[in-house]
Amino acid sequence: MATSLLRIPPPQGLLRPLAVPERLLLGPGPSNVPPRILAAGSRQLLGHMHPEVLQVMDEIKAGIQYAFQTQNRLTLAISGTGHCAMEAALLNLLEHGDTTMVAVNGIWGQRAADIARRLGANVHELLKPPGEYFTLWDIEEGLVQHKPLVLFITHGESSTGVLQPLEGLGELCHRHGCLLLVDAVASLGGAPIFMDQQEIDVLYSGSQKVLNAPPGSAPISFSERAREKMLRRKMQPPSFYLDMGWLANYWGCDGEARRYHHTAPINSFFSLREGLAMLAELGLESSWERHRANCTQLCQGLCDLGLELFVKEEKARLPTITTVSVPEGYDWKEITAFLMDNHAIEIAGGLGPSVGKVLRIGLMGCNSTSSNVDRVLRALQDALRRCRRSRL
Repeated sequence: MATSLLRIPPPQGLLRPLAVPERLLLGPGPSNVPPRILAAGSRQLLGHMHPEVLQVMDEIKAGIQYAFQTQNRLTLAISGTGHCAMEAALLNLLEHGDTTMVAVNGIWGQRAADIARRLGANVHELLKPPGEYFTLWDIEEGLVQHKPLVLFITHGESSTGVLQPLEGLGELCHRHGCLLLVDAVASLGGAPIFMDQQEIDVLYSGSQKVLNAPPGSAPISFSERAREKMLRRKMQPPSFYLDMGWLANYWGCDGEARRYHHTAPINSFFSLREGLAMLAELGLESSWERHRANCTQLCQGLCDLGLELFVKEEKARLPTITTVSVPEGYDWKEITAFLMDNHAIEIAGGLGPSVGKVLRIGLMGCNSTSSNVDRVLRALQDALRRCRRSRL
């Protein structure tokens, strides 16, 4: 009787085996997942309150503290992507009417400003053209003029390939009564960052870049200054799921007995734990040096092909994601499609303010190797020759 009520047949696509092609992911993320992390993510599920899972969470916390170089007790992984961590940071710090300043030199500043406005904050944007970074003088001018409670800035601007200098920025913000919030999704593990020494108040990242884990978990940490501001809130955070008070308890950051908050993505945590373990085994300094060396090799090879690097100052180039200007007479879509179709390599076009202007090549974590640099340079040389020929 019930079957006669069915009007929608089983989807034919779901009746065929899953087919996933093998590709070298050299875009701005995600990165390829190495076998060790794939194996961790395929382990059998455990309950999200089982002691073995809580132990894994404790190991993740310790791994994040190492990667961030912080002793903050309020350190954990959000059950979501880097976007989710951005939203969690802003909605826990800001209340309706709070003044915040957002440094915008790419899409992530734009996104942060959008989220802050949705929270009812009074948002002031500090602007730089894509490909440029902010000086301490730029920031101080904004702090004096707008007197924000929070400054948002992106350490690794993946849409433009800029690495933002952070030295002295935390001290400057604190001198003006402002908290420093830093996005390190594209830079963590690939470029030096020292949360405590640089006096960063909130720092977050993602699992799918240098850590080489699948997207879906996002490291985040709050300083005591930031924690105290959250404790002084007049109203509860507008999201229960991202309420840092609840999350701090679930992650064992508050010294209280852990309580159920949400069903965590257990297998994502297994993967993140292994990504952090691999970074710890390699060592931060070795990881930073490997990314620097391979980025330098890539930049030289791109120049040898006659391409123009988008970020002019070498010190301001993000070691994990290199941007080149789209060469005159070429369509960036044709180049990226050619590499995908003929070489099984992903690189990306621009994003946000860099759309149509750049090609983005990512070398992150285990993908950051000299052999991958050689491989993508050969593929680009082929694309530049063949795509040009197709125009004749």
